[in-house]
Amino acid sequence: MKSLVFCAATVGALKAADPEGSAWDKFTKFAEKFNKAYKSEEERLKRFAIFVENLAILEVTQSLDPTGQYGYLTPFADWSETEFAKRNGLEVTKQKLKDHEAKAERDWKKTEHALAAKGISMTPSSYDWREKGAVTEVKDQGQCGSCWAFGTVANIEGNNYVINGKLLSLAEQELVDCDEKDNGCNGGLPQNAYEMMLKDDVGLELEKDYTYHAEAGKCTADKSKEILFLADWLSVSSNEDKIAMALVAHGPLVLGLNAGPMQLYMGGIADPFFCNPLGIDHAVTLVGYGEEGSKPFWIIKNSWGASWGEKGFYRLIRGKGKCGMNRMVTSAIVAKDAKALPAPSTVWV
Repeated sequence: MKSLVFCAATVGALKAADPEGSAWDKFTKFAEKFNKAYKSEEERLKRFAIFVENLAILEVTQSLDPTGQYGYLTPFADWSETEFAKRNGLEVTKQKLKDHEAKAERDWKKTEHALAAKGISMTPSSYDWREKGAVTEVKDQGQCGSCWAFGTVANIEGNNYVINGKLLSLAEQELVDCDEKDNGCNGGLPQNAYEMMLKDDVGLELEKDYTYHAEAGKCTADKSKEILFLADWLSVSSNEDKIAMALVAHGPLVLGLNAGPMQLYMGGIADPFFCNPLGIDHAVTLVGYGEEGSKPFWIIKNSWGASWGEKGFYRLIRGKGKCGMNRMVTSAIVAKDAKALPAPSTVWV
């Protein structure tokens, strides 16, 4: 009851300070856009109070990052910073980072060989795997900490296009349910998923055969429907020029970063002032890079639906290791023609 009285007082105070009730108007517009259905008036007022706090954060964020575009018409504008952080489920440890760095040194020759096989001696000034047909439509992980599964699958989808020439939409839910090295909706790591698939000879089913429902359940994988298998996986150097080379060589890559500044992101080239490179907590998919004006950027596919960011994508400053995006980059290597592949799925447009 005290919190309800406090929130109601907050609303009254804000409307008194602003006769037009602009904060409340913004909240109403936000709630309508994202079909927010609060279970009680107390919950609605609590969310409004958080929303108002985020408006203040938004103003500071925008002033410190003018080339990024931040706003309140993003799905998480009524979430607290703590709630948002808990949703991100990438399980990175100091030991995992150390192991990754050592493996990246050993694996670099695989990228050099892949580039040589394609006759590429220098990476182009810009590159976008969406334009080449290697990226499926933007998906939505929902209220489940399964970013690790979405990043893994998007990477495998893209590498399959490079290896086998077809784009298939594959099943994140199969990893959420069946990967015992990871923790379903409570987090995981792409490299754990790769190792499980290789060790146990596990393939991925098509998404239409093992549909996503944003919660972990019993594994119901059907071996006869597993269509893609892995031959290998590799770690990629933290050097961003080498990351670009690996992207061109292997297709879309999966990486970890700190997702904090992404909560209120709506577009533009993000160059966040506040972003902890050590707090890597979210898996995303690197699909390209480019430059706008004098600002180089990475193109990143997220898994929060097309209503977030730039139709589900994120442009992040390139060359600064911003938000730790260069510290844990990996890629699967799909087995060539492991099975006769079906017709390709819809390409992202």
